[in-house]
Amino acid sequence: MKTAVPFGRRATAVSRFTLAGLALMGLGATAWAQSQPDPAAPPAPPATAPSAPAAPATGADAARDALKAKEGDVSQDKLLKDTLTSTEKAYSLLKTGQTALTYDLNYSYIGSETINVKFTDSTLTLFDIQNTRAHTVTNTFEVDYGVLDNLTATASLPLISRYSQSNNFSGLSNGLGDIALGVRYQPFEQHRDSAIFTTTATLRLPTGRSPYTTIVGQNLATGSGNTALTLGVNASQVYDPVAVFGSLNFTGNLPARNLSQQRDGMTLTEVRPGSSIGFGMGFSYALSYKVSTTMSLQETVSARSRLKFADGSSSKTAMQTSGMLNLGLGVRVSPKTTLNFSAGVGLTSDSPDFSLGMNMPLNF
Repeated sequence: MKTAVPFGRRATAVSRFTLAGLALMGLGATAWAQSQPDPAAPPAPPATAPSAPAAPATGADAARDALKAKEGDVSQDKLLKDTLTSTEKAYSLLKTGQTALTYDLNYSYIGSETINVKFTDSTLTLFDIQNTRAHTVTNTFEVDYGVLDNLTATASLPLISRYSQSNNFSGLSNGLGDIALGVRYQPFEQHRDSAIFTTTATLRLPTGRSPYTTIVGQNLATGSGNTALTLGVNASQVYDPVAVFGSLNFTGNLPARNLSQQRDGMTLTEVRPGSSIGFGMGFSYALSYKVSTTMSLQETVSARSRLKFADGSSSKTAMQTSGMLNLGLGVRVSPKTTLNFSAGVGLTSDSPDFSLGMNMPLNF
């Protein structure tokens, strides 16, 4: 007798077999997937290739021996030390055989008032007031030549134009000024973080029109009228971005003889200019890579000069003191060219009222 199975029980049994089959299929897929390589994983390192046969021991030893420092070879440390040492031994002057040409333009103005008074037997016989206004333009060409690394020879040629307004002469005079020959010597090598000292010697020749030979009312002087020798020393120290400097000099003058200049009814025959001592100091400040400013003070004290006349009489001038305050501006227009501009103000009655200047190198 066949027993009928209800439809609900048969469906439940079929579902259980189906779920069991699906579970077995899932476990099999998981096992297959785990057996396959992961595409996101880094590639496995290749199998180690069979090593090449080792080089002969004698060749490697020879290479190492060739790369080893030999006795007498120069090490990198020694090369660096030698380079720094050679830099520290450099001088600040021109190198041997080098030449530099410089052009200097200067303008100065002097305005003065002179009162001439003369008494004869306690009686005033002369009272004269002279107003003088002089404008002077000086064009100077200077050549420097490096004789040695620490010795430079210099020569300067000034061309002077002077316009004057006075009771005796009003007009323009042009002419050659006093030619100067000199040397600059740097006795010590330039070391880092140390001051630089330079000594100078300049011989001024009376090539300009002498003030002791001019004719009153006809022309003006363009020179000093006598030979002079100036010895000096300059020092500078750099404290980046500031550089300070100072100078000290002494000037000795040779007398001007064999003169015959007429002055106030007397004949001038000889002049013995007094010696002078000058000093200066200042600083330069770098505003940027191309612009710098300079401020300096200069003063010169000259001893009294002695004048001799044809009648045997003599007289002495007063001591003179000249002081100038200078303000400068330097502009670097190219790696080798710097233009320097300056303006000066006279601090004493024996100084120019003011001056303007420009300096530029001509060897571009």
